[in-house]
Amino acid sequence: MSVTTLNPENKKAIIKLLYQLADDDFLYAYRGSEWLGLAPHIEEDVASSSIAQDSMGHAAMFYRLLEELGEGNADDLAHARQSHERKNCILVERVNGPGHYMENAQYDWAYAVVRNYLYTTAKKVKIQSLKQSSYQPLADVAVKVDMELHYHLLHWKTWFIQLLSSTDEAKARMKDAYVQVMNDFTDVFSFGKDAELIKIYNLIDTESVLKQKWIDTITPVLESVQLEIPETFDTGKLNGRNGDHTKDLQGALSILSEVYDINPAVAW
Repeated sequence: MSVTTLNPENKKAIIKLLYQLADDDFLYAYRGSEWLGLAPHIEEDVASSSIAQDSMGHAAMFYRLLEELGEGNADDLAHARQSHERKNCILVERVNGPGHYMENAQYDWAYAVVRNYLYTTAKKVKIQSLKQSSYQPLADVAVKVDMELHYHLLHWKTWFIQLLSSTDEAKARMKDAYVQVMNDFTDVFSFGKDAELIKIYNLIDTESVLKQKWIDTITPVLESVQLEIPETFDTGKLNGRNGDHTKDLQGALSILSEVYDINPAVAW
């Protein structure tokens, strides 16, 4: 299936899904970039920055697919939309911790590791599904993303296991972060009010299938570090897929759009 063969409802479904995919990686990449110069050691500074850069590249590919579908310029889609127009999940917009990158940053590395591992595992599940998408341009992008995602997942899985196998303090901080992240997983696999439309056109597996594949993937890792899936989690009330967000998102967008607002002609 290509752009020229789409009926209006099919096109609408693809657009709805692409905004979610693009906005997720756009915000995830930004939060990752805030660790530049603040990571635990220089090797990690380079590695995590590279992952953030890759993730921003993934967002760019999704935004370009939206541009090809007539949604407007990719740069405008990334930088000019307001917070209520964003479709990212709540997890990726959360701040890294108290303070500001340029002043008195008190970021939590345990939270970063847990968020990055669980989000990347969820993303891997989605990308594997998208490789079989009925919309070929999206399936082609998924193949490209998957090649880099393998290394991202290996990186964060290693950190996740090592810190949960380390000192009592490290374990305690990781367990606290695990609870915090899991409570924000409400909309990670949600397609919001557009779920049925997206399902009809076989663009990606259903919410329940994706979530179960994610649980099946992380369960052996959790068991290896004496953790388990909570009986109840993802209990958050906000659903970013429907435009509901925290104040953290507006703060992130203000910084992300600074250069763009000065001169929208500058390429991101």
